[in-house]
Amino acid sequence: MAEDIIVCENLVKIYKTKDIEVLALQGLEINIAEGELMAIIGNSGSGKSTFLNMIGGLDRPSAGKLFLDGKDLFKLSEAELVEYKRSTVGFVWQNNARNLLPYLTALQNIQLPMMISGGKQRKERALELLDLVGMSHKKNNRLSQMSGGEQQRIAIAIALANNPKILLADEPTGALDSKSSAALLDVFEDINSMGQTILMVTHSTAAAA
Repeated sequence: MAEDIIVCENLVKIYKTKDIEVLALQGLEINIAEGELMAIIGNSGSGKSTFLNMIGGLDRPSAGKLFLDGKDLFKLSEAELVEYKRSTVGFVWQNNARNLLPYLTALQNIQLPMMISGGKQRKERALELLDLVGMSHKKNNRLSQMSGGEQQRIAIAIALANNPKILLADEPTGALDSKSSAALLDVFEDINSMGQTILMVTHSTAAAA
């Protein structure tokens, strides 16, 4: 039986400004096993992206417990958090402008995170990932030369570049038509079948089916 890679107990997130406090997440309890593909469904404002951002190390929890791969996300220093974001999690955003740099080719975009982390055999790894997401034929294309669905496939490859423990996807099909969405979800399922843990948040029941 697979061990839990995410352990979340009574998780709370409160956003504070000078005049107001907003309770974005209250008392969330969830465990996710290593190798699992989980989709969290909810309407806008229900706290889905807040939860994902906390797991991704982009936002600090307010109260409760949150462990990922044995790391206590309440106790990580800023330096540890930088390393955690670089090596433990990979992010796929709905907005492709956050996923890809438009002046780089697909191949260069995938190599970039490996260059930042000092990874070896970057080109070989990038070519493997292009093949994995079915985009080898677009390796020399830039952002403007690819459809939305193709851009999201490249985004998945970028997120996998540093072999993260968990792949996080925030509304990855939100800007795609139904055909492109279905094709992208097939890619996620293929990657999950190889043992990759994936957590996706979506408002689409079709995406979560």
